Amino acid sequence: MPKLKTHKGAAARFRYSGSGKALRMKRESSHLRRNKAKRTRRMYDDTVSVAKADLPKVRQLLPYG
Repeated sequence: MPKLKTHKGAAARFRYSGSGKALRMKRESSHLRRNKAKRTRRMYDDTVSVAKADLPKVRQLLPYG
């Protein structure tokens, strides 16, 4: 069986937590950030877990996560 390749675009966007959950950043977090309220900018600092429906695709793109 050959080695599987990691999808580099997905590797930049997703990561796995220590417990194995797939995490992602929230959208719209960097575009026009100066004009956003401070509270809104703070909300974008958190990572959120990937939706259950998207997990199979993320696991396929990142086989060695």
